[in-house]
Amino acid sequence: MPQLPQLLAGTTPRMTIPSLVQRVNIPVTSSSPPGLEAAIKQDPWKKSGKYGLGWVYFCIILLVFTIAIHLYHWMSDRIRRATFKEVVAKSSTTSSPDDDYEMADMPTNNSTRMFFPRHGPLPQQPEQEETFLSFQPLNRLIALLRYFFYRPLPVLRLRAVGFLRLRRREISFPSPGVIFLMTIAVVFVTLYCFIPQPLYYSSIQFGAPPLAVRAGMLAVAMMPWIVAMSMKANLVTLLTGIGHERLNVLHRWGGYICLFLSLIHTIPFYITPVWDQGGLTIFKSYFREQSYIYGTGVAALVPLIFLCVHSLPFLRAWMYEVFVALHVPVSIVFLGMLFWHCHNYLTSWNYLWATAAIWFTSYCARLFFLNWTNPRRMSWLIGEEAAVTILPENAVKVTVPSQVRWRPGQYVYLRMPGISVLENHPFTIASLCSDDFPSEYGEQYRDMTLVFRPFGGFTRKVLNAAIDNGPMHTYRAFIDGPYGGMQRELASFDTVVLFAGGSGITAIVSHVLDLIKKMRDSKAVTKQVHVVWALKRPETMEWFKEELRICREFAPPETVHCQFFITSAKRVGPNGFPLPPPSPHRPVSDLVHGKLDKAFQGIASKRNSALIRDEAGGDPEKERELRRENEDGISALPAPTFLPPPKKAHTRRSNKPTNLAIPTLTMAQHHNAGNASFDFGFPSTPTMLQKNLMRFAFLPTAHKKTGWHTEYGRPDIPFMLKGFERDFGKRVCVFVCGPPSMRVDVQRCVAGMQRKVWGGGGDGREEVYLHTENYAI
Repeated sequence: MPQLPQLLAGTTPRMTIPSLVQRVNIPVTSSSPPGLEAAIKQDPWKKSGKYGLGWVYFCIILLVFTIAIHLYHWMSDRIRRATFKEVVAKSSTTSSPDDDYEMADMPTNNSTRMFFPRHGPLPQQPEQEETFLSFQPLNRLIALLRYFFYRPLPVLRLRAVGFLRLRRREISFPSPGVIFLMTIAVVFVTLYCFIPQPLYYSSIQFGAPPLAVRAGMLAVAMMPWIVAMSMKANLVTLLTGIGHERLNVLHRWGGYICLFLSLIHTIPFYITPVWDQGGLTIFKSYFREQSYIYGTGVAALVPLIFLCVHSLPFLRAWMYEVFVALHVPVSIVFLGMLFWHCHNYLTSWNYLWATAAIWFTSYCARLFFLNWTNPRRMSWLIGEEAAVTILPENAVKVTVPSQVRWRPGQYVYLRMPGISVLENHPFTIASLCSDDFPSEYGEQYRDMTLVFRPFGGFTRKVLNAAIDNGPMHTYRAFIDGPYGGMQRELASFDTVVLFAGGSGITAIVSHVLDLIKKMRDSKAVTKQVHVVWALKRPETMEWFKEELRICREFAPPETVHCQFFITSAKRVGPNGFPLPPPSPHRPVSDLVHGKLDKAFQGIASKRNSALIRDEAGGDPEKERELRRENEDGISALPAPTFLPPPKKAHTRRSNKPTNLAIPTLTMAQHHNAGNASFDFGFPSTPTMLQKNLMRFAFLPTAHKKTGWHTEYGRPDIPFMLKGFERDFGKRVCVFVCGPPSMRVDVQRCVAGMQRKVWGGGGDGREEVYLHTENYAI
């Protein structure tokens, strides 16, 4: 096929620029069919580039709207925190007079106004900060949109069918906001293709079908935006604050729309084939070197279909390593095939060169995110040194002392060549980057902690390497990041509620530590923090025992409330080995054991007289005191069946018995061996006598007045949020990272809370913001 420079030089006699223009810009002659002149004037070829510009304008409008909302929240949050700091600074100089104090009344001993100045007026409470940029009509409009867009679609739960063993048992859909945005995009491109007339020429001799030209220009114009949404370092994230992991949803759906337009571009050429009505003769006179007429189109369509199919969620989760290895190379092939297919018609190559430029610029920008490309760091070209530790429940903790700085909630891509050369996976950073948490490597270093559960692939290889090499072995770690994070700061909200399910706590720990630090430094307007963590076994708390201890000991009084929900536990036999659950095929045996368990209720909670006598050591006074304490103790353990709990337990009612038992390891054991001033709200460890008498039992729920307590069962999220809502401030943030079912419950509740914002509930609430994280990041 002749090249463009040859066409421009006029070296090819059979195909020149004027002849090409004559072909695509059909001249009207006396032999032209009726209506052709009107059709060409209505939608001429030389103006078909406007369809590509239509998609560009559509995306720019959405981008400007998103930037405006982002700037509004960013400015209002900064002014809110700055105003709060001024109010605190002013109150600190006026609320503590230099005059001496006197105690006015003894009953006020438990009041914050225990002392009163002898002279002058009483000190006033600090005034609540003003929200200068809080535009109420805009807040109500945003709340109205959130009322619809926060409301989730139901999660589909699948079961294994026959020989198909589906690994993904829950299928979650994109948010209604994404679905609404993509629906608008599909409607726009569909109408933009089919409304303009004509759709076809009466003969293929007079040029390509106009419908195919419109769809092709729209598909090519989407390429820069699709690639920009996929890059880790991109301009859209810089302008809107939306991390690339969230833009990746738009990247995938943009690819699906591009495939839809490509099919619309392809089908008209088979409805009016080029080999009919003399079109083949005209085609061969211009393209003599092309063996198959539609060869370039097929060469571009095949890789696009492959990219869209293998990026489907269930296929991507099933063979993630294959997806990572093939997606980028096939995308490069696809872009090259588009260059070949478009032949620089109209403005097609402008969009393709823009795509290549965005791609190249983003990869160059990523060099600033790699920990081994900065020559001023010790990790230049060699990476960091990392240690791998195995935590309870077979979790893995990777500690990387690094000079990289990060914000709470961000994540990095980790590559460890000593374990796997080509694999790198995203992990949320669970530690806080602060001067209060220095690293032993030096003042410039911070310990980057990554905690995850191993499943398969790279994570399983890390666990196996830690088992084989032991805890003293170190590895080379290459870090790409950090990326992502919240668009807003938690310190700008009056009330913060955080929900975590299982390993989702990794995305929350650093936020809580950072928020407590800012609250102590009077840099946060936050007054109440609620943390709800649902986990299978209490051993999981060992992952972040030190971080939780810091939260409890250093948080301002009565500000941080943590609730832990144990959703399952191991049944332990008299010999200490786990027992299988009761068999449904042995109802008589289970009934007998249940009667024995009820008969022994009340015995296990009191110490045996022989044990008391041994503990007293022959001292009558001490023995009487121990017996007196024993009589004052709790008389019985809870029943072994799951009875409906009181409402304050925040657990769902269930009629099915839950076969849980005393866990094999409790946090109280570690509490007794370690710091005696900190516990998670667990009761004391049961004695061996209790374990021998009780085949299975619940640990008694211990409620602490400090707001830290542990309960059994799953949290009733709607009931809990309804209780929290009574003490909500003007601005509320709800953060959730957990399984799809937990996210759906939280989203549905927060969507309902928007009514009090756009409906004017009378409590002056201005905003209820929701931030969701996914397990995959």
